[in-house]
Amino acid sequence: MTRMKATNARRKQRVRLALRRSANGRPRLSVFRSSKHIYAQVIDDLKGETLASASSLEKTMRDGGKTGANIDAAKAVGKLLAERAVKNGVTEVVFDRSGYLYHGRVKALADAARESGLSF
Repeated sequence: MTRMKATNARRKQRVRLALRRSANGRPRLSVFRSSKHIYAQVIDDLKGETLASASSLEKTMRDGGKTGANIDAAKAVGKLLAERAVKNGVTEVVFDRSGYLYHGRVKALADAARESGLSF
């Protein structure tokens, strides 16, 4: 198990390093996916602050009857995050998949964020 954790950590670090090189000052849209929920943040790495965030744990998401373990919830989180980011004046971001494959819930979140106004 520790070998797999080390492999995932190296992959995550490799992805983040490539993002830093190509970001050109744009904020980073970071995704964390657990077995039960999905979380996303727009982070300004230069200032070290979070500009917008959304997750499937929020009350509005739980009232809708959506769990965070499916694609529908990931789409809702992506849409909510993009709306909050655009409201804060962020339209261009760099997508940080955090070492996850660009597939399933991660892809659904990214597509929903694009449709709601973020460009990456």
